[in-house]
Amino acid sequence: MNGKNNIAIGFLTMGFFMLYGFLLIYLRDFAPGKEEWAKAYSIGKHFESRLAHVHGNLFAFLNILIGYLLLHFRGKLQNIKTISWLALTGLLMPIGILSEVYFGLPPALVLIGAMAMTASVIWLGVAFFKMKNINE
Repeated sequence: MNGKNNIAIGFLTMGFFMLYGFLLIYLRDFAPGKEEWAKAYSIGKHFESRLAHVHGNLFAFLNILIGYLLLHFRGKLQNIKTISWLALTGLLMPIGILSEVYFGLPPALVLIGAMAMTASVIWLGVAFFKMKNINE
């Protein structure tokens, strides 16, 4: 992995969570029982669903950005493969939130994904600090 998969999977994940946003709009504005859904705006499944939508798009964007940076600076950064895999593993967070909402699963995927994405971002930051010189 050198970043290409982060970009591809990032765009695919972003597309999925954008479509999921349309589902949330449908549930809020058009579905039978929309009033009850709207009343639960800040609690329960409605709130968790919005968290998944927002974090899914954020983590997808982070994968696109991380992938681009890994490709662009591949000869100058260390641990590219590890950073790439950690960023992709981070996508387990929004997937984990959805699995909680729809299947009642425990939040293990949420925690694993959150820790992996945080580690990838910090590791990439450290790798840039350690990089010799961009122009060399």
